[in-house]
Amino acid sequence: MPVQPHLSPSAAAKSRTEFLTVKDAAEYLGLSPHTLYVWRHRRQGPPSFRMGPRGRVMYRLQALDAWIREQEHADSRSNTALNPLTVLPQQRFIRSAGV
Repeated sequence: MPVQPHLSPSAAAKSRTEFLTVKDAAEYLGLSPHTLYVWRHRRQGPPSFRMGPRGRVMYRLQALDAWIREQEHADSRSNTALNPLTVLPQQRFIRSAGV
């Protein structure tokens, strides 16, 4: 008879919080569950997957945090490297009429 690993109460609680349901992920992100469903349908938003025999949509907490960081870096207001006011204007190439 195989020995089943025994999780301590703190380890069991930790494993439950590593995976979030749509409702919990939406609450964590400050969005509505409907928004997450729409984003998933459009293949946008944070990465998700189906888990278990019923195929519940789940989100990894670490993936949500990484997705938030990606959003911050992609926004010019929080990423000074993307701020259009700090970029020098590009030089245009002007062709001469005789060529």
